[in-house]
Amino acid sequence: QVQLVQSGGGLVQSGGSLRLSCAASGRTFSRYTMGWFRQAPGKERDVVAAINWIGSHTYHADSVKGRFTISRDNAKNTVYLQMNSLKPEDTAVYYCAAAETFSDYPRRLQSEYDYWGQGTQVTVSS
Repeated sequence: QVQLVQSGGGLVQSGGSLRLSCAASGRTFSRYTMGWFRQAPGKERDVVAAINWIGSHTYHADSVKGRFTISRDNAKNTVYLQMNSLKPEDTAVYYCAAAETFSDYPRRLQSEYDYWGQGTQVTVSS
């Protein structure tokens, strides 16, 4: 069993930056694909970014490409989402997720993830 504990988030003005962190329990974190998803009010949860087990392959949704960066530190069992140039449309609850089945490539589908963080609110004011 893996537990994911998120931190970061909050309220920021448009154009500002935030960094989300997701700390995982367990000894096999380094083998997991990790992802960040978000869900805005009234909308479905969508993938934001994903990273493979060693950080050599990443995926970023078109809506965040060039502004958000996913990274991981396997020594700290932690994955990060650095969010720059934030826009009001980035307002959502953000979730980190871990996929247990090994893959050398980032996973983009919710159904491929086995464990989820508790979610953290990000609000961007205009």
